[in-house]
Amino acid sequence: MLKLNSYGSRKLILDIYKYRFYSAAVPKRKPENEASKEPKRPNESFMANIFRGTLVSKQVFPYPDVLTLEQKETTDSMLDPFQRFFSDVNNAARNDDNSVIDDNTLKNLWELGGMGIQVPSEYGGLGMNNTQYARLCQIVGANDLGLGITLGAHQSIGFKGILLYGTPEQKAKYLPKVASEEVYAAFALTEPSSGSDANSIRSRAVKSADNKYYILNGSKIWISNGGLAEVMTVFAQTEQIDKKTGEKKDKVTAFIVERSFGGVTSGPPEKKMGIKASNTTEVYFEDVKIPIENVLGKEGEGFKVAVNILNSGRFGMGATMSGTMKKCIEIATAHANSRVQFGQKIKEFGTIQEKLAKMNILQYATESMAFMISQNMDSGSQDYHLETAISKIYSSESAWHVCDEAIQILGGMGFMKETGLERIMRDLRIFRIFEGTNEVLRLFVALSGVQYAGNHLKELQRALKNPAANLGFIFKEASRRATTTIGLGGTDLSTFVVPELQESAKRTAACIDLFGRTTEEVLVKYNKNIINEQIILNHLANAAIDIYAMIATLSRATRTAQLNLPTAEHELNLTKALSIQATERVNQHLRKASSGQLQAENKLISTLAKKICEQDGVHSTGVIDLH
Repeated sequence: MLKLNSYGSRKLILDIYKYRFYSAAVPKRKPENEASKEPKRPNESFMANIFRGTLVSKQVFPYPDVLTLEQKETTDSMLDPFQRFFSDVNNAARNDDNSVIDDNTLKNLWELGGMGIQVPSEYGGLGMNNTQYARLCQIVGANDLGLGITLGAHQSIGFKGILLYGTPEQKAKYLPKVASEEVYAAFALTEPSSGSDANSIRSRAVKSADNKYYILNGSKIWISNGGLAEVMTVFAQTEQIDKKTGEKKDKVTAFIVERSFGGVTSGPPEKKMGIKASNTTEVYFEDVKIPIENVLGKEGEGFKVAVNILNSGRFGMGATMSGTMKKCIEIATAHANSRVQFGQKIKEFGTIQEKLAKMNILQYATESMAFMISQNMDSGSQDYHLETAISKIYSSESAWHVCDEAIQILGGMGFMKETGLERIMRDLRIFRIFEGTNEVLRLFVALSGVQYAGNHLKELQRALKNPAANLGFIFKEASRRATTTIGLGGTDLSTFVVPELQESAKRTAACIDLFGRTTEEVLVKYNKNIINEQIILNHLANAAIDIYAMIATLSRATRTAQLNLPTAEHELNLTKALSIQATERVNQHLRKASSGQLQAENKLISTLAKKICEQDGVHSTGVIDLH
């Protein structure tokens, strides 16, 4: 798990802005001499492009559907045993009570192939693609999040680096072990001094004089599967020589480390609020001798490895959370259908109806995002990093709200252990924290988008220096700005949606146009200083998150209606309700982002926070002490 930091330091924000930690998010601009040799690949991310006021619809319309009929049938047959595993073998309450998953349960999971879901069949895995894996994540999320962490820490991040960056020899050696030979894997990045700020890790690996080994020393904390793993993806500082300057610099390198190398030990399992069944420990490395062939990726490019591991697996959280929400809604609905108060079933009360509707809206949007992303990834998309970050934020916060509301609907019964909701709530709390805290990911979304929009503004500035040679580009930009500013032209989503969703599409399009204008206004106003305006960036991120939710549901509901599926009317209504609610939130966030009054509010908030920290807590006179 990544360390839990709320708001990072200014250094962290600068690191994000420079893409030292999240460097894979936005393609870097090549030098002019390189750009001339290799055509620049267009960024197809829907979210990145709306920051610059441009609609790129490829990834969102029509709703992606990459699985063939044969694959869909295969998926069902592959997942049926997992459904039976959770109903007949696994016991989530027992796992939670004992803070451990018993050996028989884990053995059954291994026998099902559950630990090698995305490992190619030639290495002993099930060979599922991202969409099939997401479907399994839903099943896990609906049944046992603690076991899900054991499973996910093993393959979603534990050995994912070997799948992404492993040499043929590394894959041949390790993938069969972690897929089917009951060899657990873990992802070891976080240290006491480095949570979301991965640049500050202190573990160090020194190359031996004969260049055959690295000697690793250091420690990691909060490592999921840390006490179980025999194979770990470990990140440590290494001395690298700059090929251009000859200067020596410390850069992070990724390694495949086996416990059998010696010098690898782990502490006792941590006592946690939730996901108690998952094994979480400190891991210590003392003079661990790592063969040079166990470098994962290139030396000095460990950040790239870490980032892409996290980015490539983050979509699974959205799918998992959608399954958890579905379970919570089922529990709440069963109670609402049977519970009688004041002479009628509580499902007749408007307050309960509002809760259930909102819970279903959040679940639908979360699920729509998760499978839109997974299918884009399966179709070969490289531009999904903003979308996966948004999905992680939205799903983890929505799931917490849905579970909380389910408990409220059940009243006192919801607070009791028997219903399972209190365990789900405890388990859910971590998801807003690990794999990048939601606060850091919001800054990542906003800064990545702002960076992309800023590059576009620079292109316009360069064009204006030589207008005669760039008339087409200048007129196009001038026309777009003029029409959207006065409410004419702008984004048109009408051709992408069914007639029933035209009004919702208009609202969403208006939000996209306002979002683009607000981003540009903020950029012009603050320029590079925008990195210091975290609250403004948060408003931009929140608006972006809601826009993506609207787009994902518009697209999915349109597909459902066009196929005339039995759920079409309900999905259309979910989408309409979401567009109304989300539009209001988007407009509010964007007004605040561009409001001059926000600066005064931000200054006041900063003053309050500083005083609270100076006083180590609350700073006010006790009521009974007033004279």
